Amino acid sequence: MSAEWRCVRRNQDECRRYLDQFKVFDHPLKQSSITVLESKGTRAKALASLSESTSGASSTISLDPLSLALDGSDPLSAFAARQGSDPLSQMAAEFDGGSPVAKSGASASQKKSREVSCLLDMELIEPWGARRGAILNKYTTNEKLSIVTSFLNGGETIKSQTTMSEKVKYRLEQLDEFEEGTVRQMLDLSQQEYVVKIEQLNHELGQAWNTDQRVKALKIAIQCSKLLADTSVIQFYPSKFVLITDILENFGKLVYERLLVKGEYVRPGSKHPGPLPNNFTPDMVPESARETCQNWFYKIASIRELLPRLYVEMAILKSYRFLTANEFSTILMRLTRMIRGIGDPLVAVYARCYLCRVGMAITTDREYIKENLNDILDIYHTILNGGIRAEIAKHRITLNGYVSLFLPGLDWIMQGVTILSTDAQLDDILKRCREKKHPALLMQSIMQSFRSDFIALRAVHFVEVLSTISMEGFSRGQLLRMLGSILTHTA
Repeated sequence: MSAEWRCVRRNQDECRRYLDQFKVFDHPLKQSSITVLESKGTRAKALASLSESTSGASSTISLDPLSLALDGSDPLSAFAARQGSDPLSQMAAEFDGGSPVAKSGASASQKKSREVSCLLDMELIEPWGARRGAILNKYTTNEKLSIVTSFLNGGETIKSQTTMSEKVKYRLEQLDEFEEGTVRQMLDLSQQEYVVKIEQLNHELGQAWNTDQRVKALKIAIQCSKLLADTSVIQFYPSKFVLITDILENFGKLVYERLLVKGEYVRPGSKHPGPLPNNFTPDMVPESARETCQNWFYKIASIRELLPRLYVEMAILKSYRFLTANEFSTILMRLTRMIRGIGDPLVAVYARCYLCRVGMAITTDREYIKENLNDILDIYHTILNGGIRAEIAKHRITLNGYVSLFLPGLDWIMQGVTILSTDAQLDDILKRCREKKHPALLMQSIMQSFRSDFIALRAVHFVEVLSTISMEGFSRGQLLRMLGSILTHTA
C-alpha cells in the first residue's frame, strides 16, 4: 500500500509571532568601541582591543565586521603576503646579502645576548598597556562622580623670580596655600566628564613642569593619588586606577628625565661633560643631581597621608638609580609592608598592583611580589566579611560584580609571581589558595595567570577543586568554562 506525501503549507506570518522582536540601534555584529579622550579634548573612536589612545589627530576607524574580516584584500593576496617573496627572489637575496636564515639566527642570538635588567625585559608577562583598554571598557558606571582638586578652574598667577631667595619663598607660599585647604570639590560629574577632568589634570601637570613649577606638578600628583582613596562609586574604581596611574607615570618620567639632564658628567679621557649612559651607576652621577634626587624623596616623605605618599614615591621609584644600585629589593620590600596600613582591601590590592608594575620595570627581584601575594592571602577573608557586604548593598551592585573588581590588580600580581617559578612553587600557591574560604576569586586569577601547560597536567585536580569549593561571588559554570577553554587551546 503506497502513501501519497504532500507538503504542508506554512503560514509565515504565524511563525513570526513565536519570535520576540525589539528595536535595536546598533548592528548586532558591530564590534564594541570605546571613546578615547585625547589630551587636546577631542574624541576618537578606537576598537576595544586597542590598549592606548594616540595623542595625534582623530581618525575614523571602520567598524564594519565584514570589512574588518577581509581587510580589503582577497584570500590569495593575503596568502601571498604571508609567504613572502618567490623562491627566485629569495635566492637572489641570498647572493646579495647572505642567507635569510643566517640573518634571523644572528638577530636571535643578539636578542638572546641582550642584557636583562628587569622582569619585563624577559617578555614573559603581558605588558600592562595591553590590558588598559579592556579595563576601561569593562569597568564603567552611570552614577555621578566627584573630583577634588585646585587646578582646574583657572590657573595660578606665576610670579617672576629673579633671585634664589624669592624663588624659594614663592615655593613655600605655594605649599602654604595647599595646606590651607584651597581645594575645591566638583560634584555630579558623568563618567565622560570625569575622564575629561583627569585628562585636564594631566595636561596641567605637563604645563606646570614645562614652566618650571615643580611644586605645582608635585601637588597635582598628590591630589591625583588622593582620588584613589575614594570608593564612593566602587564599580568604576579599576578604570579610575588606570587613569590616575597614567598621570603618576607621566610625573615619574618627568622627574627621571630632569635628573638625567642634571646628571651630565665628564667621561674618562674627555674634557667636556656629556649625558649619562643608559647603564650608568650612582658613582657617575654628579653631586648636584644626587642632591636634587634626594630632595624629591624628602619632599615625598613629608606627605602626611599614607596613600598619596606611597603612590608618589612609587611613581618616581626609578629615580633611586641616581642614589643606589643594589637597594631596590630593600626599598620594594619596605613599600610592600607600608601598604599593610591601607584598610580597604580593594584599595590595597591596586596599590600592590602598582608597586609590582613599577618594580618589574626596574629589577629582576621577585621576592617583593611573593610578599605582596602573601599579604593578599593573609587578608583575603576581609574581602567578603560582613562590613564589606553592607558596603556592597549600599552601592547596589551584585556580589559577583564586587568580587570581579579585584581581578585586574590580582591577575597582574599573580602573573608576576609565576615568572620563573617552578611547578613545585606553583603547586604550593595553588594549595594555599584552595584552602581559603570562598576561594573562587583566587582560582579564577590562577587560571588566568598560570601557565596553560601547568593547568593541563593537573586538569583532573582543577575539576575536583572547582566542583567542591564555595562559589561565593562566582558561577561554577563560569570557572569550568574557563578551564575548558584553557584545555582546548593547550591540546
